[in-house]
Amino acid sequence: MIDLLLRNANLPDGRRGMDIAIHDGRITALGPQLALTAAQEIDAAGHLVAPPLVDAHFHLDAVLSYGLPRVNQSGTLLEGIGLWGELKTTLTQDAVIQRALQYCDWAVARGLLAIRSHVDICDDRLLAVEALLEVKRQVAPYLDLQLVAFPQDGLLRSPGAFANLKRAIALGVEVVGGIPHFERTMEQGAEAVRLLCEFAAEQGLRVDMHCDESDDPLSRHIETLAFHTQRLGLQGRVAGSHLTSMHSMDNYYVSKLLPLMREAGVAAIANPLINITLQGRHDSYPKRRGMTRVPELLAAGVEVAFGQDCVLDPWYSLGSGDMLEVAHMGLHVAQMTSQAAMRLCFEAVTTAPARILGLEAYGLEPGCQADLVIFDAGDCVEAIRLRAARLLVLRRGQIISRTAPPHASLSLPGRPATVDFHIRPR
Repeated sequence: MIDLLLRNANLPDGRRGMDIAIHDGRITALGPQLALTAAQEIDAAGHLVAPPLVDAHFHLDAVLSYGLPRVNQSGTLLEGIGLWGELKTTLTQDAVIQRALQYCDWAVARGLLAIRSHVDICDDRLLAVEALLEVKRQVAPYLDLQLVAFPQDGLLRSPGAFANLKRAIALGVEVVGGIPHFERTMEQGAEAVRLLCEFAAEQGLRVDMHCDESDDPLSRHIETLAFHTQRLGLQGRVAGSHLTSMHSMDNYYVSKLLPLMREAGVAAIANPLINITLQGRHDSYPKRRGMTRVPELLAAGVEVAFGQDCVLDPWYSLGSGDMLEVAHMGLHVAQMTSQAAMRLCFEAVTTAPARILGLEAYGLEPGCQADLVIFDAGDCVEAIRLRAARLLVLRRGQIISRTAPPHASLSLPGRPATVDFHIRPR
């Protein structure tokens, strides 16, 4: 007898009426009408069942700090960076830990069970690093937290940043970060990319750099990142985050850049909510959208994921940890409204970031961890449309969150008593 059997599930790849058998925290079988008995059966009733949502780019050290030390009045990236510079000198470990844990509670309720978070290492105390390592330890039973050593003030621009980055890695941070476009010159930015990639190669680590988060089409550090990735044999372990300058580059240069990224195995992480909010601020009209070229990257064979980036912090006054909201914005900004493209947007917050993070045993095949989400939707497109409720969230086959499906009660003559916003009968 197995532990749990999910009956009549719809899967992201379009398969319907599938059963999922779970034992000892793993998927043991998957198919229609499995002839098995289980200690517990759950009827998915034609709802979408998917592996958990994954956030490939976040800043957990700043989360829920909105209004500290004051509100970002302009809503701009540069004012946010300035506010963070003021705020981090006043941080306490306990405050960082408590805010991060609260956000992780939100994440679980949203079916978000894996987060890659950048953590600022330019504070010589490494207070935020130690705080998030403690959060990582506490949430490990229910959420995979991967940390990136991030020199927010620039690797070469900030005294001691490289030494601090190495200290953070020694403490247990897993990924090497960077921000080459924030260095004082293009040359220093390129040098920072070289130094960081060489360090990552020596240590056998992954790399995820904030790269070309600018409207400047001549900010081309992604090209340098691709070069050193290939030179050092880091293929498949490197991501460039944001890449917003690509939205302003001419098509001829991009036609050269995309094959370089594909050959180097460099992934791209777009942050639709934040990119569309912070970029193009110097434009009147026509006004650039700012998000990187997601459809073109995908067509070129580059792995692309979406990230939440910020929630209620100095840079962004909104957000709730819902990766379906991120996919929804990405779909619109990139004009990815074909059926196939909308499914790719769902993959950009599930399987694609799972590959970029290197998550083990993630997926919907026998042998994978039984980390699953049952959505109040029939398929992944409907899930994005509705930002569907996460009816059940499972970790290693155990239910860790429940959400009731939303229904509105109506008092209209001759009309139904309730609506649930679905258009297809279950």
